[in-house]
Amino acid sequence: MDIIFLQDFRIELLIGIYEWERKMPQTVQLDLEIGLPSNRAGETDKITDTIDYGAVVVRLETALKERHFDLLEALAEHIAHIIRHEFGAPWVKVGVTKLGMLKQIKRLGLVIERGSKS
Repeated sequence: MDIIFLQDFRIELLIGIYEWERKMPQTVQLDLEIGLPSNRAGETDKITDTIDYGAVVVRLETALKERHFDLLEALAEHIAHIIRHEFGAPWVKVGVTKLGMLKQIKRLGLVIERGSKS
């Protein structure tokens, strides 16, 4: 399986269960691995035969600013759903990291995988 990856994609959004998190956007880092439905793009050199990562970035920026998420798990699941269902990826790995959330913790996060790599 061919995989496109986007690392250290940073976005400001509202996420968290605490009152202050509902008012102040936080920087979240996304690390994505997106399985391609085929390997045709390597043969054809056509964007129509792959997943346009630029379109993925624009779609996620729009979708994630539209709502508040309480949990990293819900955010990661929403991202995975968009990538798999709107872009046709058979498999996706989504890493979500809150940066500088707590004084004694530099980064905290979650990684999920959805779909099949076969």
